[in-house]
Amino acid sequence: MQIPNIVVMGVAGCGKSSLGQLLAWQLAARFIEGDSYHPPANIDRMSAGIALTDSDRAEWLTGLSQQLAEGRARGERLVLACSALKRRYRDLLRQGDPTLLFVHLAGSRALIAARMAARQQHFMPTSLLDSQFRDLEPPGPDERAIHCDVSQPPPVLAQQVLDWLAQVDRPAAADSRLGADGGAAV
Repeated sequence: MQIPNIVVMGVAGCGKSSLGQLLAWQLAARFIEGDSYHPPANIDRMSAGIALTDSDRAEWLTGLSQQLAEGRARGERLVLACSALKRRYRDLLRQGDPTLLFVHLAGSRALIAARMAARQQHFMPTSLLDSQFRDLEPPGPDERAIHCDVSQPPPVLAQQVLDWLAQVDRPAAADSRLGADGGAAV
């Protein structure tokens, strides 16, 4: 089975790092915590409750794309946790690895806000959650993506992704959503 490199994406507090680490362990992949690549100025802005702009994110996303390209060149299996909120951000990441699979963690604002309020020692304040939801452009049907409901615990989500990966390889346009009707929302 050909396993693509994976980007676990979504708004702050949706569980990207938790699911990403679990998938990386299960797939014997290297986990990349996207937040650790933010320049200090971005961390300072977010810590102060200031939402990042596209230009603030450009250097960060370029660095992550480079990490993906270098890993791909080495034949390394990777799982990246990265918000990847907008289509153009995902396009930039795909420049590093055109075969990426995006795992979009989606959930209600109330659930994610409660999770953010409960987490300790993270620079992203709950006050920025609305800006994250405003910026979010969920992956479209032409993107290789799985949509997961974050009300499920990480082990259940990981198993859904693993089950999807075990299925026959499909072209990007045919595999973007799974749900009860056989589509890709999980």
